Amino acid sequence: MKKTETFMFFSIICLILTLVLPATGICAEKKIYKICVGQLVTHPAMDETRRGFVEGMAKLGFKEGENVEYIFRNAPGDMHVAASIAKYFVSIKPDLIASISTPLSQAMVAAGKGTEIPIVFMLVTDPVTSGLVPSWTKSAPYVTGVSNWSDVPAQIKYILEIMPSVKRLGILYNAGEVNSVVQRNRLVNEVAPVLGLKIIEATAATTSDVYAAAKSLIGRVDAMWMPTDSTVFAAVDSVLKVAEENDIPFFGADELQSKAGLAAAAGVDIYAIGTQGSVIAAKILRGEATPGDIPPMKPEKMMYAVNPEAAKRMGLTIPQVIIDKAGKVYK
Repeated sequence: MKKTETFMFFSIICLILTLVLPATGICAEKKIYKICVGQLVTHPAMDETRRGFVEGMAKLGFKEGENVEYIFRNAPGDMHVAASIAKYFVSIKPDLIASISTPLSQAMVAAGKGTEIPIVFMLVTDPVTSGLVPSWTKSAPYVTGVSNWSDVPAQIKYILEIMPSVKRLGILYNAGEVNSVVQRNRLVNEVAPVLGLKIIEATAATTSDVYAAAKSLIGRVDAMWMPTDSTVFAAVDSVLKVAEENDIPFFGADELQSKAGLAAAAGVDIYAIGTQGSVIAAKILRGEATPGDIPPMKPEKMMYAVNPEAAKRMGLTIPQVIIDKAGKVYK
């Protein structure tokens, strides 16, 4: 009899616990956040941005394998693939989409239209001109993020500080990339007239066009400059070949471009863009804010980098004073 009573007692206790504990949240399952991360192409700047984002999220308590499931996708510079990735991300209804680069972010926003999926963009030069947000002070209801807005005047002045003799500056870019066009317009309309520079343009619609575009500048320029252009950077080796064979110093707009072999570059802190994006994403996931509450952000600081050995291969000796004060010195 005592065994029966004991059994009934524990049965009742178990029933009570079954009913009460879920209601109190004690036995509630840990929330696993599904975060989709996409980038346009394998690219040092995009890879570094992604690393900054994921590591930043982990520091804020969103850790892969614990409470976050990441779905990573890379469109190898193909906008048809980018559109497919965007549609796939939207179809699985993640808690948040993080998109890296202007073209991919545009695809994400187009695919996410009509949904309430938060989209945090990163490495987008001008989110307003790109149509991602209505203004620099107001985000779209479900879209916000971090720009890699570059200080073009500071970048060109850095070139002149290294190489004062530059009078004719060539610019290599893809006219189909909004981010590059924005930087080109600032160079041509705002910077060149003030500094007395003649700008020679060479455009490349695809990576296969980059080499010919670079060759078209031979004998016409004192130096070449590229904005944060994904197309040109994807074929940067072909430009370096032209630069080194013809003694044309090649400068960039992203300090990681110097690591790839450009003579020097001034640009934003790429890793920090990813960590800035993680702060925004964490606020959204915690319910502390919606994307519409957070205006698009600009980078917090500039980075200056030189590659003296690469410069020598282009016939340029970078002054020691420039090397000494550079934030990064690559070899």
